[in-house]
Amino acid sequence: MDAQYTENTKRIAKNTVYLYGRMLLGMIVSLYTSRVILNALGVVDYGIQNVVGGLVSMFSLISSALSASISRFITFELGAGNEKRLRQVFSTSLLIQIGLGLIVLLIAETAGLWFLNHKMVIPADRLYAANWIFQASVFSFIIGLLSCPYNALLVAYERMNIFAYFGIFNIFMNLAIVLFVAYAPFNFDKLIVYSVSLMAIGFIMQFVLWRYCFKHFAESHELPRFYKQSWQEMSGFAGWNAIGCTAGILKDQGVNVLINLFFGPAVNAARGIAGSVSTAVGSFSGNFMTAVNPQITKSYASGEHEYLFMLVQRSSRFGFYLLLCISLPIILETQFVLTLWLKTVPQYAVLFVKLTLFCSLIEILSNSLITLQVATGKIRNYQIAVGGLLLMNFPVSWLALKLGAQPWMVYLIAIVIGVGCMLLRLWFLRKMVGLSMRAYLKDVVLNVLVTAGAAIVIPVVVFFLLPDGFARLVIVALVSFASTAVSTLYVGCTAGERSFILSKFKMAASKLAFSFSR
Repeated sequence: MDAQYTENTKRIAKNTVYLYGRMLLGMIVSLYTSRVILNALGVVDYGIQNVVGGLVSMFSLISSALSASISRFITFELGAGNEKRLRQVFSTSLLIQIGLGLIVLLIAETAGLWFLNHKMVIPADRLYAANWIFQASVFSFIIGLLSCPYNALLVAYERMNIFAYFGIFNIFMNLAIVLFVAYAPFNFDKLIVYSVSLMAIGFIMQFVLWRYCFKHFAESHELPRFYKQSWQEMSGFAGWNAIGCTAGILKDQGVNVLINLFFGPAVNAARGIAGSVSTAVGSFSGNFMTAVNPQITKSYASGEHEYLFMLVQRSSRFGFYLLLCISLPIILETQFVLTLWLKTVPQYAVLFVKLTLFCSLIEILSNSLITLQVATGKIRNYQIAVGGLLLMNFPVSWLALKLGAQPWMVYLIAIVIGVGCMLLRLWFLRKMVGLSMRAYLKDVVLNVLVTAGAAIVIPVVVFFLLPDGFARLVIVALVSFASTAVSTLYVGCTAGERSFILSKFKMAASKLAFSFSR
């Protein structure tokens, strides 16, 4: 068993490296393209792109539940070694996604168009462009639905290198579009061209993904077909999971629409900037979780509970450390970073970025818990309680804004509800799979709070002692990285983890020194 654990750890580390390579490139390109496209479109058009795309994303409250179900069942059956069931799950999932695509198309072209043209706050001279964005976003969304079973195969088989290559290809295609829109030497409606081009990329990526899966995975040869047992299991799981998915969509895109209704597209632009920063920074920990999640599901399917609980706790802690490492200097230097990055910083953007990163640090502690809960397949009571609490983001935010609250209040509401959801998840997992709530709070939550407290002291002192400027940004970033690394190593890690990390660091340093000496 120890040999298997070691092999699993090596696989997670290897897959994490692949994903981090993609992430680093993606983060650099994303931060650059966000600035370029903001300057090219302008604040209002950028806000329209963000909120209309977000409106279409709200349709994922229909699809997200079944998409999560597809990923869970494909990974579970692969971990259980049931090839026949794996084929049936994949075939049924294709049929489900095709049906969902037709439903989304029907709703979008009726209720969606009505809401866009009669309720949203969009300048009259840009409503035509907004309709183009809407149509492109709808078809991009449907393409994403059809990609879901194939992406689930890639992740379940842990082909993270291929996953990373697809991501890199997508990054460069997006970069080419942004540069074209920003610098093409002729006149056109940049907002329309940008949106339609993103849709075209989706078509290309879906075709490449389909070809790869068809060549390497026998399951992908299955045609869309209805299997009653697979349908009943996935639809039952998805039906209850829909509560949590709906809550997540309303928390993000629903609140985004509320901000549009109360404050207009300029504040949506600020929220879009905060979302871009959060996505880029969150990829540091998110890619690590992507590498770990299949192991959590497979470990549960094979009954390896000791390894499972260790993996859940360890992935939560290290996911938080990775996110803290990059978040800390950005939280301290948000104003200067956004000014350097965007030149023109939308109102509220600085505060939105800070609060978004705080939200992300809290939510990362729940990621592995969510994966474990999904792996069990027993989610009815869990979703009623946790999903019900998460659903409160939307009505509480609406009430706060209706009573005259500033737009940043929606982030504080999300932080409080996020903490409550984490505690509820722990309570359910203690009853369902025997995960110790006390051990998690002590070994994970208390651990990361103490580690973060130790890491933040020196960077904060440096921030207040030095004058504002690029030099301070560089020094604060370096000090934050060093402080977080040392705090993680000597406060956050166990003796065994510290020994493993140091040995790997020494091995890498030795190889690097040897390569330079040749």
